[in-house]
Amino acid sequence: MLGLVTTKTGRRETVDELEARVRQAAAFVPLERLAISPQCGFATSVIGNAITVEDERYKLRTLAEAADRIWGA
Repeated sequence: MLGLVTTKTGRRETVDELEARVRQAAAFVPLERLAISPQCGFATSVIGNAITVEDERYKLRTLAEAADRIWGA
């Protein structure tokens, strides 16, 4: 599992960025054994992380789009 999306800030990763990172990891681990996710849950954002609900939705949507592009989910 590659925790490629930060849950600590509103920085918006792109599908292209996530795909590139997965392709880099695939040089060491077969693609079919890889998966992507946020680095951890969003629950800690309730007590102080600078991230909005809109940012959280964007990040989850970006993960889903990247997974679909990479694995055809």
